[in-house]
Amino acid sequence: MAQTKVNRRFAQVFSTLHRLTLKVSGGRIGGSLGGGDIIILGTTGRKSHKKRTVPLLAGNRDDGWIIIASFSGHDFHPDWFHNLKANPSVTVEVGGQTHSATARITSGEEREACWNAMADVYDDYNEYASVTDREIPVVVLERD
Repeated sequence: MAQTKVNRRFAQVFSTLHRLTLKVSGGRIGGSLGGGDIIILGTTGRKSHKKRTVPLLAGNRDDGWIIIASFSGHDFHPDWFHNLKANPSVTVEVGGQTHSATARITSGEEREACWNAMADVYDDYNEYASVTDREIPVVVLERD
């Protein structure tokens, strides 16, 4: 099996720096990638119950956004995914605005359609899927 692309510790540091850059620049620097927006997903820690935020690539939908819990192809889900499974009420910061949303894990044909839409935005998702045995979750964030 091939190596994943990003070291876990590096991903944490990069995520923190990216989140700060987005905040300071109001989303003008680092706010998009390919055809998607970089959002700041706000979750509630499943154990700590503290507010947690993470920048993620998101695809737009009429009712919200699509995100992928790829964690660069690691063999375990990212922490933010476990948080939203425990509490699907989230916030989405994009373009200087904060929205309330409800996270829903997709399955079947909807998952496949959302996956394909996001792979069109960022083709590395297919590579991430090829280096892990887990099914990478696809999540829809529906605006409240």
